[in-house]
Amino acid sequence: MALPKFPDRFLWGVSSSAYQIEGAVDVDGRGPSTWDTFTALPGKVLGGDTGRTATDHYHRYREDVALMRELGVGAYRFSISWSRVLPDGHGAVNKAGLDFYDRLVDELCAAGIAPAVTLYHWDTPQKIEDDGGWLSRDTAFRFADYATVVAEKLRDRVRMWMPLNEPMVVTLFGYAVGAHAPGRELMFEALPVAHHQLLGHGLAVRALRAAGATDIGIANHHVPVWPASDSPGDRSAASLYDGLVNDLFAAPVLSGRYPTEELAVAMPGPVAEDLKIISEPLDWYGVNYYLPSKVAAPSAAETPTVIDGAAMPAGLPFDFPMIDGYPVTDFGWPVVPSGLHETLTTLKDRYPNLPPVYITEGGCSYHDEVHDRRRIEFLDGHLRALHKAIAEGIDVRGYFVWSIVDNFEWAVGYSQRFGLVHVDFETLERKPKDSFYWYRDLIRAQS
Repeated sequence: MALPKFPDRFLWGVSSSAYQIEGAVDVDGRGPSTWDTFTALPGKVLGGDTGRTATDHYHRYREDVALMRELGVGAYRFSISWSRVLPDGHGAVNKAGLDFYDRLVDELCAAGIAPAVTLYHWDTPQKIEDDGGWLSRDTAFRFADYATVVAEKLRDRVRMWMPLNEPMVVTLFGYAVGAHAPGRELMFEALPVAHHQLLGHGLAVRALRAAGATDIGIANHHVPVWPASDSPGDRSAASLYDGLVNDLFAAPVLSGRYPTEELAVAMPGPVAEDLKIISEPLDWYGVNYYLPSKVAAPSAAETPTVIDGAAMPAGLPFDFPMIDGYPVTDFGWPVVPSGLHETLTTLKDRYPNLPPVYITEGGCSYHDEVHDRRRIEFLDGHLRALHKAIAEGIDVRGYFVWSIVDNFEWAVGYSQRFGLVHVDFETLERKPKDSFYWYRDLIRAQS
Protein backbone atom coordinates (compact mmCIF):
# COMPACT_ATOMS: atom_id res chain seq x y z
CA MET A 1 0.00 0.00 0.00
CA ALA A 2 1.40 3.37 -1.01
CA LEU A 3 2.34 5.86 1.66
CA PRO A 4 -0.13 8.70 2.20
CA LYS A 5 0.70 12.11 0.80
CA PHE A 6 2.95 14.30 2.93
CA PRO A 7 2.56 18.09 3.00
CA ASP A 8 3.73 20.16 0.05
CA ARG A 9 7.39 21.20 0.33
CA PHE A 10 8.08 18.41 2.82
CA LEU A 11 11.86 18.00 2.81
CA TRP A 12 13.24 14.55 2.06
CA GLY A 13 16.89 14.08 2.98
CA VAL A 14 19.74 11.83 4.02
CA SER A 15 22.36 12.23 6.75
CA SER A 16 25.97 11.43 7.62
CA SER A 17 28.75 12.67 9.88
CA ALA A 18 32.35 13.66 9.24
CA TYR A 19 34.28 11.07 11.25
CA GLN A 20 32.04 8.25 10.07
CA ILE A 21 32.61 8.77 6.34
CA GLU A 22 35.37 11.23 5.49
CA GLY A 23 38.58 9.33 6.27
CA ALA A 24 41.68 11.36 5.32
CA VAL A 25 42.36 11.95 9.01
CA ASP A 26 45.88 13.29 8.45
CA VAL A 27 45.40 14.88 5.04
CA ASP A 28 45.60 18.58 4.12
CA GLY A 29 46.35 19.83 7.61
CA ARG A 30 43.53 18.23 9.57
CA GLY A 31 44.32 18.03 13.28
CA PRO A 32 43.57 14.97 15.43
CA SER A 33 40.19 14.62 17.11
CA THR A 34 39.17 12.71 20.21
CA TRP A 35 37.92 9.91 17.99
CA ASP A 36 41.34 9.50 16.40
CA THR A 37 42.79 9.16 19.88
CA PHE A 38 40.02 6.90 21.19
CA THR A 39 40.12 4.45 18.29
CA ALA A 40 43.88 4.05 18.72
CA LEU A 41 43.38 2.67 22.25
CA PRO A 42 43.27 -1.14 22.41
CA GLY A 43 39.85 -2.63 23.05
CA LYS A 44 37.86 0.58 22.68
CA VAL A 45 36.34 -0.16 19.26
CA LEU A 46 35.11 -3.53 18.04
CA GLY A 47 37.70 -5.20 15.83
CA GLY A 48 40.17 -2.38 16.35
CA ASP A 49 38.40 -0.42 13.60
CA THR A 50 39.10 3.29 13.07
CA GLY A 51 37.86 6.12 10.87
CA ARG A 52 41.25 6.55 9.20
CA THR A 53 39.78 5.65 5.80
CA ALA A 54 36.05 5.18 6.57
CA THR A 55 34.32 5.48 3.18
CA ASP A 56 36.91 7.99 1.89
CA HIS A 57 34.20 10.58 1.31
CA TYR A 58 36.93 13.25 1.47
CA HIS A 59 38.18 12.07 -1.92
CA ARG A 60 34.93 10.55 -3.26
CA TYR A 61 32.42 13.25 -2.33
CA ARG A 62 31.53 13.89 -5.98
CA GLU A 63 30.56 10.24 -6.39
CA ASP A 64 28.45 10.41 -3.24
CA VAL A 65 26.71 13.62 -4.31
CA ALA A 66 25.95 12.01 -7.67
CA LEU A 67 24.26 9.16 -5.81
CA MET A 68 22.20 11.67 -3.83
CA ARG A 69 21.19 13.42 -7.02
CA GLU A 70 20.03 10.07 -8.43
CA LEU A 71 18.17 9.47 -5.18
CA GLY A 72 16.35 12.77 -5.60
CA VAL A 73 16.71 14.09 -2.06
CA GLY A 74 16.11 17.75 -1.37
CA ALA A 75 18.75 18.06 1.35
CA TYR A 76 21.93 16.42 2.64
CA ARG A 77 22.71 16.70 6.32
CA PHE A 78 26.44 16.36 6.99
CA SER A 79 28.78 17.44 9.74
CA ILE A 80 31.95 19.49 9.56
CA SER A 81 35.10 18.25 11.24
CA TRP A 82 36.05 20.95 13.72
CA SER A 83 39.70 19.85 13.66
CA ARG A 84 39.80 19.88 9.84
CA VAL A 85 38.89 23.55 9.90
CA LEU A 86 40.75 24.52 13.09
CA PRO A 87 43.43 21.86 13.79
CA ASP A 88 43.84 23.02 17.39
CA GLY A 89 40.17 23.88 17.82
CA HIS A 90 40.97 27.59 17.78
CA GLY A 91 43.52 29.96 16.30
CA ALA A 92 44.73 29.65 12.71
CA VAL A 93 42.21 28.43 10.14
CA ASN A 94 43.27 25.49 7.98
CA LYS A 95 42.36 26.84 4.54
CA ALA A 96 42.62 23.45 2.84
CA GLY A 97 40.15 21.95 5.30
CA LEU A 98 37.64 24.76 4.97
CA ASP A 99 38.00 24.65 1.19
CA PHE A 100 36.93 20.99 1.20
CA TYR A 101 33.55 21.94 2.65
CA ASP A 102 33.33 24.86 0.24
CA ARG A 103 33.72 22.40 -2.66
CA LEU A 104 31.23 19.96 -1.13
CA VAL A 105 28.62 22.70 -0.70
CA ASP A 106 29.15 23.87 -4.28
CA GLU A 107 28.77 20.30 -5.53
CA LEU A 108 25.51 19.89 -3.60
CA CYS A 109 24.09 23.16 -4.84
CA ALA A 110 24.98 22.27 -8.43
CA ALA A 111 23.05 19.01 -7.94
CA GLY A 112 20.00 20.85 -6.57
CA ILE A 113 20.53 19.47 -3.06
CA ALA A 114 20.29 21.84 -0.09
CA PRO A 115 23.26 21.62 2.32
CA ALA A 116 22.26 21.09 5.96
CA VAL A 117 25.28 21.58 8.20
CA THR A 118 25.94 20.11 11.64
CA LEU A 119 28.87 21.88 13.27
CA TYR A 120 29.60 19.24 15.91
CA HIS A 121 28.95 15.51 15.66
CA TRP A 122 31.09 14.31 18.59
CA ASP A 123 34.61 14.74 17.12
CA THR A 124 36.19 17.30 19.46
CA PRO A 125 39.65 18.53 18.44
CA GLN A 126 42.15 16.67 20.63
CA LYS A 127 43.83 19.93 21.65
CA ILE A 128 40.49 21.20 22.97
CA GLU A 129 40.06 17.96 24.93
CA ASP A 130 43.59 18.27 26.31
CA ASP A 131 42.63 21.71 27.60
CA GLY A 132 39.58 20.32 29.42
CA GLY A 133 37.16 19.44 26.64
CA TRP A 134 33.48 19.93 27.40
CA LEU A 135 34.24 19.94 31.12
CA SER A 136 35.70 23.39 30.52
CA ARG A 137 33.49 26.43 30.10
CA ASP A 138 36.03 27.90 27.70
CA THR A 139 35.18 25.20 25.13
CA ALA A 140 31.73 26.72 24.62
CA PHE A 141 33.31 30.01 23.57
CA ARG A 142 35.86 28.34 21.30
CA PHE A 143 32.97 26.46 19.69
CA ALA A 144 31.18 29.74 18.97
CA ASP A 145 34.34 31.12 17.36
CA TYR A 146 34.49 28.02 15.17
CA ALA A 147 30.84 28.58 14.19
CA THR A 148 31.74 32.07 13.02
CA VAL A 149 34.58 30.78 10.83
CA VAL A 150 32.36 28.24 9.09
CA ALA A 151 29.39 30.58 8.69
CA GLU A 152 31.47 33.31 7.12
CA LYS A 153 32.58 30.83 4.46
CA LEU A 154 29.34 28.96 3.77
CA ARG A 155 26.43 31.16 4.91
CA ASP A 156 25.38 32.12 1.38
CA ARG A 157 24.67 28.52 0.32
CA VAL A 158 23.77 26.47 3.42
CA ARG A 159 20.03 26.08 3.90
CA MET A 160 19.96 24.67 7.45
CA TRP A 161 22.32 24.88 10.40
CA MET A 162 22.50 22.83 13.59
CA PRO A 163 25.35 23.56 16.00
CA LEU A 164 25.04 20.29 17.94
CA ASN A 165 24.12 16.70 17.24
CA GLU A 166 22.91 14.69 20.22
CA PRO A 167 24.72 16.32 23.15
CA MET A 168 23.17 13.55 25.26
CA VAL A 169 25.45 10.98 23.63
CA VAL A 170 28.65 12.93 24.29
CA THR A 171 27.58 13.48 27.89
CA LEU A 172 26.47 9.90 28.65
CA PHE A 173 28.67 7.75 26.42
CA GLY A 174 31.71 10.00 26.14
CA TYR A 175 32.09 11.39 29.64
CA ALA A 176 29.81 9.48 32.02
CA VAL A 177 30.41 5.81 31.10
CA GLY A 178 33.39 5.98 28.74
CA ALA A 179 31.99 3.93 25.85
CA HIS A 180 32.71 6.71 23.33
CA ALA A 181 35.46 9.28 22.94
CA PRO A 182 36.98 10.75 25.03
CA GLY A 183 36.42 7.66 27.17
CA ARG A 184 35.93 9.32 30.55
CA GLU A 185 34.03 7.49 33.32
CA LEU A 186 32.73 10.32 35.47
CA MET A 187 29.16 9.11 35.99
CA PHE A 188 27.07 12.00 37.38
CA GLU A 189 30.14 14.23 37.55
CA ALA A 190 29.75 14.48 33.76
CA LEU A 191 26.76 16.84 34.13
CA PRO A 192 28.89 19.96 33.41
CA VAL A 193 29.48 18.47 29.95
CA ALA A 194 25.77 18.79 29.23
CA HIS A 195 25.69 22.41 30.39
CA HIS A 196 28.77 23.48 28.46
CA GLN A 197 27.55 21.85 25.25
CA LEU A 198 24.20 23.60 25.61
CA LEU A 199 25.96 26.89 26.32
CA GLY A 200 28.12 26.30 23.24
CA HIS A 201 24.97 25.68 21.24
CA GLY A 202 23.39 28.96 22.35
CA LEU A 203 26.58 30.93 21.74
CA ALA A 204 26.91 29.30 18.31
CA VAL A 205 23.31 30.22 17.42
CA ARG A 206 24.14 33.83 18.19
CA ALA A 207 27.43 33.62 16.28
CA LEU A 208 25.75 32.08 13.24
CA ARG A 209 23.11 34.78 13.14
CA ALA A 210 25.71 37.51 13.61
CA ALA A 211 27.59 36.09 10.62
CA GLY A 212 24.45 36.18 8.46
CA ALA A 213 23.40 32.52 8.68
CA THR A 214 19.68 31.67 8.86
CA ASP A 215 17.40 28.67 9.47
CA ILE A 216 19.03 27.37 12.65
CA GLY A 217 18.02 24.44 14.85
CA ILE A 218 19.51 21.56 16.83
CA ALA A 219 19.55 17.77 16.36
CA ASN A 220 18.56 16.25 19.71
CA HIS A 221 18.29 12.57 20.57
CA HIS A 222 14.84 11.60 21.80
CA VAL A 223 13.60 8.28 23.11
CA PRO A 224 10.29 7.16 24.59
CA VAL A 225 11.01 5.84 28.08
CA TRP A 226 8.87 2.94 29.27
CA PRO A 227 8.87 1.74 32.91
CA ALA A 228 9.54 -2.00 33.07
CA SER A 229 6.53 -2.33 35.39
CA ASP A 230 4.11 -0.24 37.44
CA SER A 231 6.22 -0.68 40.56
CA PRO A 232 7.28 2.58 42.27
CA GLY A 233 10.95 1.65 41.81
CA ASP A 234 10.65 1.09 38.07
CA ARG A 235 8.53 4.18 37.55
CA SER A 236 10.99 6.31 39.53
CA ALA A 237 13.97 4.92 37.56
CA ALA A 238 12.18 5.57 34.25
CA SER A 239 11.33 9.12 35.28
CA LEU A 240 14.96 9.81 36.20
CA TYR A 241 16.23 8.37 32.93
CA ASP A 242 13.63 10.32 30.92
CA GLY A 243 14.79 13.51 32.56
CA LEU A 244 18.46 12.79 31.87
CA VAL A 245 18.22 11.73 28.22
CA ASN A 246 15.27 13.81 27.00
CA ASP A 247 14.38 16.85 29.08
CA LEU A 248 17.92 17.67 30.24
CA PHE A 249 18.68 18.66 26.65
CA ALA A 250 15.26 19.79 25.43
CA ALA A 251 14.01 21.92 28.33
CA PRO A 252 16.94 24.39 28.44
CA VAL A 253 16.73 24.95 24.68
CA LEU A 254 12.94 25.12 24.38
CA SER A 255 11.94 26.58 27.75
CA GLY A 256 15.04 28.25 29.18
CA ARG A 257 15.09 26.02 32.26
CA TYR A 258 16.38 22.72 33.52
CA PRO A 259 13.72 20.06 34.11
CA THR A 260 14.41 19.89 37.86
CA GLU A 261 15.89 22.21 40.44
CA GLU A 262 18.35 19.45 41.39
CA LEU A 263 19.79 19.46 37.86
CA ALA A 264 19.95 23.25 37.76
CA VAL A 265 21.89 23.33 41.03
CA ALA A 266 24.30 20.70 39.72
CA MET A 267 25.33 22.84 36.76
CA PRO A 268 28.40 25.08 36.79
CA GLY A 269 28.65 28.80 36.18
CA PRO A 270 25.99 31.51 36.24
CA VAL A 271 23.22 29.10 35.28
CA ALA A 272 20.37 31.62 35.09
CA GLU A 273 22.35 33.88 32.77
CA ASP A 274 23.57 30.94 30.71
CA LEU A 275 20.01 29.70 30.19
CA LYS A 276 19.15 32.98 28.47
CA ILE A 277 21.83 32.14 25.91
CA ILE A 278 20.99 28.44 25.69
CA SER A 279 17.34 29.23 24.94
CA GLU A 280 18.10 31.56 22.04
CA PRO A 281 15.01 31.08 19.82
CA LEU A 282 15.34 28.47 17.09
CA ASP A 283 13.80 28.37 13.64
CA TRP A 284 13.15 24.63 13.98
CA TYR A 285 13.84 21.68 16.26
CA GLY A 286 15.51 18.45 15.15
CA VAL A 287 14.56 15.02 16.50
CA ASN A 288 16.73 11.92 16.12
CA TYR A 289 14.65 8.81 16.83
CA TYR A 290 15.70 5.16 16.72
CA LEU A 291 14.01 3.14 19.46
CA PRO A 292 12.36 3.29 22.91
CA SER A 293 14.09 2.44 26.18
CA LYS A 294 12.58 0.17 28.82
CA VAL A 295 13.89 1.16 32.24
CA ALA A 296 13.83 -0.65 35.58
CA ALA A 297 15.13 -0.02 39.05
CA PRO A 298 18.71 -1.31 39.44
CA SER A 299 19.12 -4.98 40.21
CA ALA A 300 21.93 -7.04 41.67
CA ALA A 301 22.40 -8.95 38.40
CA GLU A 302 26.03 -9.43 37.43
CA THR A 303 25.33 -9.33 33.68
CA PRO A 304 25.75 -5.73 32.51
CA THR A 305 22.99 -4.08 30.55
CA VAL A 306 23.84 -2.84 27.08
CA ILE A 307 22.79 0.30 25.19
CA ASP A 308 23.84 0.88 21.56
CA GLY A 309 26.33 -1.95 21.81
CA ALA A 310 28.01 -0.52 24.91
CA ALA A 311 27.99 -2.28 28.27
CA MET A 312 26.79 0.02 31.03
CA PRO A 313 28.90 0.04 34.20
CA ALA A 314 27.66 -1.12 37.56
CA GLY A 315 26.25 1.53 39.85
CA LEU A 316 23.80 3.20 37.50
CA PRO A 317 20.45 3.99 39.14
CA PHE A 318 18.57 2.03 36.48
CA ASP A 319 18.68 -1.15 34.40
CA PHE A 320 17.57 -1.66 30.81
CA PRO A 321 15.55 -4.86 30.30
CA MET A 322 14.98 -6.14 26.78
CA ILE A 323 11.91 -4.85 24.94
CA ASP A 324 10.06 -7.95 23.82
CA GLY A 325 7.31 -8.36 21.26
CA TYR A 326 8.86 -6.45 18.37
CA PRO A 327 11.12 -7.44 15.48
CA VAL A 328 14.73 -6.38 15.91
CA THR A 329 17.37 -4.99 13.59
CA ASP A 330 20.71 -6.70 13.10
CA PHE A 331 22.01 -4.34 15.80
CA GLY A 332 19.49 -5.88 18.19
CA TRP A 333 17.34 -2.75 18.37
CA PRO A 334 13.57 -3.25 18.55
CA VAL A 335 11.66 -1.84 15.60
CA VAL A 336 8.92 0.35 17.10
CA PRO A 337 7.50 2.84 14.57
CA SER A 338 4.86 3.97 17.07
CA GLY A 339 7.70 5.24 19.23
CA LEU A 340 8.29 8.04 16.73
CA HIS A 341 4.66 9.14 17.02
CA GLU A 342 4.94 8.89 20.83
CA THR A 343 8.12 10.96 20.81
CA LEU A 344 6.54 13.75 18.82
CA THR A 345 3.29 13.88 20.78
CA THR A 346 5.21 13.86 24.07
CA LEU A 347 7.41 16.72 22.90
CA LYS A 348 4.39 18.77 21.85
CA ASP A 349 2.63 18.09 25.15
CA ARG A 350 5.65 19.09 27.21
CA TYR A 351 6.66 22.06 25.08
CA PRO A 352 3.60 23.85 23.66
CA ASN A 353 5.95 26.41 22.07
CA LEU A 354 7.70 23.66 20.07
CA PRO A 355 8.90 25.18 16.79
CA PRO A 356 8.57 23.33 13.48
CA VAL A 357 10.22 19.91 13.63
CA TYR A 358 12.51 17.98 11.32
CA ILE A 359 13.32 14.32 11.88
CA THR A 360 17.07 14.83 11.50
CA GLU A 361 17.89 11.12 11.84
CA GLY A 362 16.00 7.88 11.46
CA GLY A 363 17.34 4.56 10.26
CA CYS A 364 18.34 0.99 10.97
CA SER A 365 21.19 -1.50 10.62
CA TYR A 366 20.70 -4.60 8.51
CA HIS A 367 23.53 -6.66 7.05
CA ASP A 368 21.81 -7.43 3.73
CA GLU A 369 24.20 -6.38 0.98
CA VAL A 370 21.69 -5.11 -1.56
CA HIS A 371 18.30 -6.77 -1.12
CA ASP A 372 17.30 -5.09 2.16
CA ARG A 373 13.56 -5.62 2.33
CA ARG A 374 13.62 -5.19 6.12
CA ARG A 375 15.02 -1.65 5.81
CA ILE A 376 12.22 -0.79 3.41
CA GLU A 377 9.67 -2.12 5.91
CA PHE A 378 11.37 -0.15 8.70
CA LEU A 379 11.22 3.12 6.77
CA ASP A 380 7.67 2.51 5.58
CA GLY A 381 6.46 1.90 9.13
CA HIS A 382 8.21 4.93 10.58
CA LEU A 383 7.00 7.23 7.84
CA ARG A 384 3.42 6.08 8.42
CA ALA A 385 3.82 6.86 12.13
CA LEU A 386 5.24 10.25 11.20
CA HIS A 387 2.35 10.97 8.85
CA LYS A 388 -0.07 10.17 11.67
CA ALA A 389 1.62 12.77 13.90
CA ILE A 390 1.43 15.35 11.12
CA ALA A 391 -2.25 14.57 10.52
CA GLU A 392 -2.84 15.19 14.24
CA GLY A 393 -1.45 18.69 13.93
CA ILE A 394 2.28 18.40 14.74
CA ASP A 395 4.27 20.62 12.39
CA VAL A 396 6.91 18.27 10.97
CA ARG A 397 8.61 19.56 7.84
CA GLY A 398 11.14 16.94 6.81
CA TYR A 399 12.72 13.52 7.30
CA PHE A 400 16.40 12.61 6.96
CA VAL A 401 17.31 8.94 6.60
CA TRP A 402 20.38 7.78 8.48
CA SER A 403 22.43 7.17 6.47
CA ILE A 404 23.29 7.69 2.84
CA VAL A 405 26.15 5.11 2.91
CA ASP A 406 27.32 2.33 5.20
CA ASN A 407 29.94 3.84 7.50
CA PHE A 408 32.03 3.66 10.66
CA GLU A 409 29.56 3.08 13.48
CA TRP A 410 31.51 4.46 16.45
CA ALA A 411 32.33 1.89 19.15
CA VAL A 412 31.10 -1.04 17.04
CA GLY A 413 33.28 -0.10 14.08
CA TYR A 414 32.24 -1.47 10.71
CA SER A 415 30.06 -4.25 12.14
CA GLN A 416 26.80 -2.41 11.48
CA ARG A 417 25.37 -1.14 8.19
CA PHE A 418 22.89 1.73 8.23
CA GLY A 419 23.30 2.90 4.62
CA LEU A 420 20.94 3.14 1.70
CA VAL A 421 24.13 2.50 -0.28
CA HIS A 422 26.31 -0.54 0.41
CA VAL A 423 30.02 0.14 0.78
CA ASP A 424 32.67 -2.54 0.34
CA PHE A 425 35.10 -1.42 3.03
CA GLU A 426 38.01 -3.09 1.22
CA THR A 427 37.49 -1.62 -2.25
CA LEU A 428 35.22 1.31 -1.23
CA GLU A 429 32.88 0.44 -4.09
CA ARG A 430 29.39 1.93 -3.66
CA LYS A 431 26.32 -0.12 -4.58
CA PRO A 432 22.78 1.22 -4.06
CA LYS A 433 20.51 -1.12 -2.09
CA ASP A 434 16.88 -1.86 -2.82
CA SER A 435 15.96 0.67 -0.12
CA PHE A 436 17.79 3.35 -2.11
CA TYR A 437 15.45 2.82 -5.06
CA TRP A 438 12.42 2.52 -2.78
CA TYR A 439 13.25 5.90 -1.21
CA ARG A 440 13.88 7.39 -4.67
CA ASP A 441 10.47 6.22 -5.88
CA LEU A 442 8.79 7.45 -2.70
CA ILE A 443 10.25 10.94 -3.18
CA ARG A 444 9.14 11.00 -6.82
CA ALA A 445 5.63 9.88 -5.89
CA GLN A 446 5.35 12.60 -3.25
CA SER A 447 6.30 15.44 -5.58
